[in-house]
Amino acid sequence: MATPRYPTDHLQVHSFRALQPGPRLIITGAVHGNETCGTRGIEQVLQDIVQGRLSLRRGTLTLVPVCNPLAYEKVQRMGDRNLNRRLQPSASPQQYEDRIANVLCPLLAEHDVLLDLHSFRSPGKPFVLCGPADNTGSLEPFAHAAEEMALAAHVGVDRIVEGWMTAYAGGIERRRARAAAGDVRAAAAIEDPSYGIGTTEYMRSQGGYAVTLECGQHEDPQAPSVAVHAIHQTLALLGLADLPLAPPRRPFEALKLSTVIDRHDDADRFVKPWTSFDAVAEGELIALRGDSSEVRAPRAARIVFPDPNARPGHEWFYLAFPSERAF
Repeated sequence: MATPRYPTDHLQVHSFRALQPGPRLIITGAVHGNETCGTRGIEQVLQDIVQGRLSLRRGTLTLVPVCNPLAYEKVQRMGDRNLNRRLQPSASPQQYEDRIANVLCPLLAEHDVLLDLHSFRSPGKPFVLCGPADNTGSLEPFAHAAEEMALAAHVGVDRIVEGWMTAYAGGIERRRARAAAGDVRAAAAIEDPSYGIGTTEYMRSQGGYAVTLECGQHEDPQAPSVAVHAIHQTLALLGLADLPLAPPRRPFEALKLSTVIDRHDDADRFVKPWTSFDAVAEGELIALRGDSSEVRAPRAARIVFPDPNARPGHEWFYLAFPSERAF
C-alpha cells in the first residue's frame, strides 16, 4: 500500500456511519508529527474497511490518520507548538496548531469515545494513559470512569498510568511558590493548568471519555501492529464491528503520576540516562542540581517522561507510584 500524502492545508477525516445506531468513536494519529505508528495502524484499518475486509455493524467510526500535518511533514514533534497542550478553540488563531485545534476540537466534541494513538522516544513497552476517577471537582470533573477503565483494560497492554492532570497542576503550584520566592526562571515558565489539556482531556471536558495508547518506541516496527490490535479491540468492546474481543492482559501494573520535578538550571543533570518506568528505590539518587544539591526519590517509585533537555523552569521528570484503583 502506497503511503498517502497529508497536505498541510486541511485535515483528512474519514467517517463511516452504520445503519444501526451506536456509539460514536473517533481514532486519532500523529498528534505529534514524529509519532507515526498510529497513522500506519489507522491506514491499515481504513484500507480494510474500504476493501470490504472489515464492516461497521452499528454506530459511527471516524478516523483521523494525521492530526498535525505540518509536524508530520517535518517529521518532528510539533509544527509551531505542541498540539497536545492547551488544546482548545481559539477566536484569534496565531499558530498552525491553533488553526488545527479549531477543526479538531469540534470534531472531538461530536463523538462519545476517543482512542488517541502515540509513541515515545526511549525504549520500552507500550502503555495506556487514562483519566481520573469519577468526580465533581474543578480540575477535571468526570462521570465515565467505569467505561474508560474498561477501554484502558482492553486495548492490549498491561501497564496503565493515571494522574496526568493532577500531577501537572501540582507542578504549577510548586512553580508559582518558587516564583513568589524570587525564582525568575520559574516565573517565566508558569503556565495555566489548562496548558495540560490535550486530546483526551478535551474529550472528557465535552462529556465523552478517552484513552491515550503509547504503542511503543517511535521506530519500533511492531508499534503499528499494537495500534491495529487496539483499534480492533475498541471496535469489538463498543460493539461497532463483529470482531473477537480478547480478554485484558491481567495482572496490570497500574501507576499514578504523583509528582513532577522541574529542572531549575542548565547545569542540572541526571546521574544516569533514565528511561520511562525505570524503577528507583527509596532515597536513590536521581539527579544533581547545578548547586550540587541532590534530587533523591522520596520513596520507591518509577521515573516517567524524563527529559534531559528540559528548559530551566519546566518539567524535568515525573515520579509515579502504584495506583490504588482496581483496573
